[in-house]
Amino acid sequence: MRAADTAAAVGAAAARLRDRVVRTPLVPSPWLSAATGAEVRCKLENVQRTGSFKLRGALHALLQLEPVARAHGVVAASSGNHGLGLATAAAELGVPAHVCVPNATAAAKVAAIERAGARVERHGDDCVDTERHARALAAATGRAYVSPYNDPNVVAGQGTVAVELLEQWPAVEVVYVAVGGGGLIGGMAAWAKSVRPGLEFVGCSPLASPAMVQCVRRGAIVDVPCTDTLSDSTAGGVEPGAITFALCRDLVDRWLDVDEPAIGRALVDTLEHQHLLVEGAAAVAVAACRQDAALRGRRAAIVLCGGNLPLAVLRRLLCG
Repeated sequence: MRAADTAAAVGAAAARLRDRVVRTPLVPSPWLSAATGAEVRCKLENVQRTGSFKLRGALHALLQLEPVARAHGVVAASSGNHGLGLATAAAELGVPAHVCVPNATAAAKVAAIERAGARVERHGDDCVDTERHARALAAATGRAYVSPYNDPNVVAGQGTVAVELLEQWPAVEVVYVAVGGGGLIGGMAAWAKSVRPGLEFVGCSPLASPAMVQCVRRGAIVDVPCTDTLSDSTAGGVEPGAITFALCRDLVDRWLDVDEPAIGRALVDTLEHQHLLVEGAAAVAVAACRQDAALRGRRAAIVLCGGNLPLAVLRRLLCG
């Protein structure tokens, strides 16, 4: 999928989703501005319906399905947020949904997907295994498969975050985005660079699960060892043939990796100083921004991509 095609698709998706998703706030961050010597603002996708940007891509993908396909139902693979977004969108549109999640997915996320109306199936210890199983299930049952990132309609929906961001702050110079499968940063960067070629995108990854950044550094989609991380929404490998690989390779200007202590501190500090509850993936972008020596004197936006933090994790972090 070419960047120009993705940019055009994002523009069309923004029109389709305008009255269906929350236009999330962009707010100043005085504590991060003071810490970095820059002007920092946060794009609050953690207050999106379902608590994550993932609703955008899932809803857009379902809106693009033919009525017959919608009636037959959809299958998805997800570590949590995409599944919740898909289940919510499917319930609104009257589409039966079956969501496959990795075995380690938090019980709270599974329960939320089920409450939204989807059937949940646990399968696989890595998201790539889960995606492979979900694709096979969809093919065997004749249902549409909705990937969390490897789908042009999903990528287009995710990219609408950038449309809002540039409407809210045309002067922004650099954007920090946590990267898992690459759908969010790929869609955002494709559209934003089509109207602001000089806008810099920084891909942010946990050192414990750096799949996409390692694929980009090696020049191909490869199997990357991944371990447990607070950033469970970005954890796991990249599906072979993912359309997001080329977008990340060509459009992400820099990559920053952060360790688990830095993610934990960023999560707690965002709660204390910004008065916002975010999940690990959002904290990855905060931690990367905070440690970026190249930021001083610039105007930066951080995408707080989600707020679905399990209560047990919050308790552990707050209690040290």
